[in-house]
Amino acid sequence: MSNSIVNECIQDAGGGDVTTQLECVAQILSVNQKAESDLIAVFFLVFCATLVFFMQSGFAMICSGCVRKKNVQNTMLKSLLDVCGSSIAFYLVGYAFAFGGNPEKKSFIGTSHFLLLGADDDNLAMLYTHWFFQFAFAATAATIVAGTLAERCQMNAYLYFSMALTGFVYPVIVHSIWSSSGFLNASTGSNASESLLGVGMIDFAGSGVVHVTGGSCALLATLLLGPRKGRFYDDRGNKLEEPKVFPGHSKSLQMLGTMILWFGWYGFNAGSAVDVFSSDSSLNLPIISAAVVNSTLSGSIGGVVALFVNLVIQERLTGEPLFKLSSSMNGALAGLVAVTGCCGLVEPWAAVLIGFIAGLLYLLASHLLIKFCIDDAVDAIPVHLAGGVWGVIATGLFASPRQLKFWYGLSENDLVKHVGWFYSWGRGSTDFSLLACQLIGLIFILAWTAVTMFPFFFLLNYMGLFRSDALEEIVGLDVSYHGYTPRTFKDEEVPAERVNEYLARSGRRYTYNLDPNPEEDNEGVDRFGD
Repeated sequence: MSNSIVNECIQDAGGGDVTTQLECVAQILSVNQKAESDLIAVFFLVFCATLVFFMQSGFAMICSGCVRKKNVQNTMLKSLLDVCGSSIAFYLVGYAFAFGGNPEKKSFIGTSHFLLLGADDDNLAMLYTHWFFQFAFAATAATIVAGTLAERCQMNAYLYFSMALTGFVYPVIVHSIWSSSGFLNASTGSNASESLLGVGMIDFAGSGVVHVTGGSCALLATLLLGPRKGRFYDDRGNKLEEPKVFPGHSKSLQMLGTMILWFGWYGFNAGSAVDVFSSDSSLNLPIISAAVVNSTLSGSIGGVVALFVNLVIQERLTGEPLFKLSSSMNGALAGLVAVTGCCGLVEPWAAVLIGFIAGLLYLLASHLLIKFCIDDAVDAIPVHLAGGVWGVIATGLFASPRQLKFWYGLSENDLVKHVGWFYSWGRGSTDFSLLACQLIGLIFILAWTAVTMFPFFFLLNYMGLFRSDALEEIVGLDVSYHGYTPRTFKDEEVPAERVNEYLARSGRRYTYNLDPNPEEDNEGVDRFGD
């Protein structure tokens, strides 16, 4: 204890009343402790938010590695537009719709803090920190769609979509589940009776809020947009006997992107344990430590299961066992997505089981997409939608009484009434409340995204603003959008006559170079570069 504090209290008490002096010292220490706790919480949340923001680099690397060379620049720019469009929309209205309003009154959408206005000086730092963390989540939900629509979506359409999603559609889901005034919000103590079925929906770090939202939007968009030219149908519209594979141009970039995402996921999940607006903003160490351990285990087992199950399937179908790198990478990501909704609330053994099932679900969902001729350039739908749906359900099955006590801030002797269904079953109870809330929340997310985003995508498509022109798609979006003239692409990927046809139609003076200078960049030239 600082002598200055004691001396200050002695002077305030006039040097006489010892009780008054002790009360003064206790009050000052309490204030200082709260300030230090807030400082640590803000720093930790900003650090976690930067990790989540860095995940945008991972998404960009995966998307660019999964597309063909003729579409790399276009895909990278769309990843950048995710960040730019999302930040603007979330600043203007998104954050207010998500977290504004009276915390004591249930509402469908927030109504305060537009343009981050309305906070008093004491809470300003908390508001800004919370906005930054939540913006990084919103941008993640939007960027899930980028890879799915790669190589055939117009540039403007993607910017419109990212702003619509992060400015309105996503915030309503966030408000319903994560805001204290949302009808699905999970509460405890005196507010527990106000929650749906006395417990509400628990989505710890966003298996449903972020990944199901982004994955379902990706599914709706690609259904309306259609597959890439030549993927499932020939030029006359006849279905191919075997879907044509469009291999990405760089497995190295895909692997780099996967590891960046995994690294950023620790901020994604650990940061979600911090509530800067709580009366006690101190770090919940049991929850944070469980979140990082369970994230590691679920991602690891998901990658291993997807790799070896796919190997067995390929051996049975072709007679040749193949270790497929993309299966392992996407299986690991599916495991991370699935455990995101409950990473701080389950035991490690449950995280292993969640990741195991997520790896299997990824393979199943990926197969179903091909069977139904749904084109997903990066397999974002199997990873995020399938993994996210399973993560929401898994929370209702495996939420641990011990971890829920830490999360709710209950004492050791308190009983958590609504736990994961398997734990309720072990108690001899038939309580189904938590799992029921998870299912209701899942239905709400899917229904809301369908009701709002399907008309949005349909309108874009009807107005001719959604899909790129067929010839632009064939020659590559880098040519049509970014002034890039291919030189040494293989003719079966970019036929010379198609490029010359596009250039002639567009009135450009450049022609396809069939005899490239080997000293030139063998990936092409930027016509507007130095």
